[in-house]
Amino acid sequence: MNHSTSLPNHFELLATDGPARTGRLTTPHGVVRTPAFMPVGTAGAMKGVHWREVREAGADIVLGNTYHLMLRPGAERVAGLGGLQAFTGWNGPMLTDSGGFQVMSLAELRKVSETAVTFRSHIDGAKVELSPERSIEVQRLLGSDIAMQMDECVRLPAERADIERAMRLSLRWAERSKRAFETAPAGYMLFGIAQGGDVPELRQASARGLVEIGFHGYAIGGLAVGEPQSVMLAMIEEVAPVLPDVRVSALGTDAVVDGCLASGADLAWGRLTAQLAQADQLPAAADGDRGDQMVALPAT
Repeated sequence: MNHSTSLPNHFELLATDGPARTGRLTTPHGVVRTPAFMPVGTAGAMKGVHWREVREAGADIVLGNTYHLMLRPGAERVAGLGGLQAFTGWNGPMLTDSGGFQVMSLAELRKVSETAVTFRSHIDGAKVELSPERSIEVQRLLGSDIAMQMDECVRLPAERADIERAMRLSLRWAERSKRAFETAPAGYMLFGIAQGGDVPELRQASARGLVEIGFHGYAIGGLAVGEPQSVMLAMIEEVAPVLPDVRVSALGTDAVVDGCLASGADLAWGRLTAQLAQADQLPAAADGDRGDQMVALPAT
């Protein structure tokens, strides 16, 4: 495994209260005040909500889905139109996931190997190969401020052997993702993703492996994929102290958001906005196709 190299620091820690903290993350498209909840615009849009309303609601950063944008309208097309910000009309920071969640959610349509994941498109059945290198290439074409490494997410409950296999594969893919990201312009960031399911020692091993490789920030992935909420929060508390800085977590309910941010997460995303809208607690529905949870922390 490669030893970490010094990476530029884009995160400023402003204050702490126990594990919880506030900070400022500087990206090529603006500053993100942390802790922050990231609304999910899966295909580059928030359903029923204008970007102006997203900004007025207090959002500094939004999330797009690499897998869906790669299939339609296509990363090369988005790049030709000036990148995600120009394509969508959102003039602020954007984070894109790696496509790893679809490795799990489209289990009937995919095959995982050491080299890549081969999908059958859910749109037209076309064969699509997504490797760590292609995932980074797509995210660079999209122009996201924060890209995520390619990983494999395992639905829980699962056998320990399968959880460990996916975690080790994700670490190898992390090294490949970092190499593929080396030519990215200054200011853009790549986050590693800690896996390990609901096994504390595997979570610890994953986090330490990622820190050794070295990233601009770290995500606690593979959460809210079948485990009880108490287990999810326990895994975040287990891993967060190991990760040096920008920490990302995907969340589903306000109670989980509070728990993750209290544990030291700086960025969070999930289906919270959609769930609030369905409960008539938002003026309009927002898009959010991810059911998994991820927590992220920038490296300080």
